Amino acid sequence: MTNMNEQVEFAKLAGQAERYTDMVNAMKTVAGSNSELTIEERNLLSIAYKNVIGTYRSPWRTISSIEQEANGTEQQQKLTTKYRQKIENELKVVCHELLTLIDKHLIPKATATESQVFYLKMKGDCYRYLAEVATDSERQKLAEESKHAYKNGFEIAIDQMAVTHPTRLGLVLNFSVFHYEILDETDVACRMAKEAFDAALAGLDYVSEDSYKGKHYSYHAATPR
Repeated sequence: MTNMNEQVEFAKLAGQAERYTDMVNAMKTVAGSNSELTIEERNLLSIAYKNVIGTYRSPWRTISSIEQEANGTEQQQKLTTKYRQKIENELKVVCHELLTLIDKHLIPKATATESQVFYLKMKGDCYRYLAEVATDSERQKLAEESKHAYKNGFEIAIDQMAVTHPTRLGLVLNFSVFHYEILDETDVACRMAKEAFDAALAGLDYVSEDSYKGKHYSYHAATPR
């Protein structure tokens, strides 16, 4: 078993144990190698980072909400603000680490259309997470970066991928979330998600039974909610 194979197996083990930081470290090594990631490796990388980033996003929302309520003393308010900033900084470190991997290793080595769209979706997601915790001009700049990544992936997906493809559906759904949560464009978000889902449902008539069974869960996961 090669070192890269060992890292992949370790990442699977860490994922089963819900030790996502260990999983990230293993897949970061694999992603930084000279080889293009397999579908399995790509998914492991995504799962690892999504879970680690999630451990910052949820607490940030909680602390930010407490901070905005401003019910405590001045000392308590300062402590809350300081803690919120600490969580923000930790989130930024992880997101920028992933963005570096995407730009320097993953996208340059991606030869398949599906991989290109997958990584552009990840890039859009990362900038969206950063925009969530930013304000004013910084938020606007990060939102533009997120929109650019999603848009590039969307254009490739529309041109080269079937409407029923889970990666295409995942990108469109997250792009719609971006419009809803970051740009506050509710109508655009709902229309985008609905059009993608309706097209996928219509496209099922042209998907073989075996292919449908393999993708059935993805359609439910992509339902706007």
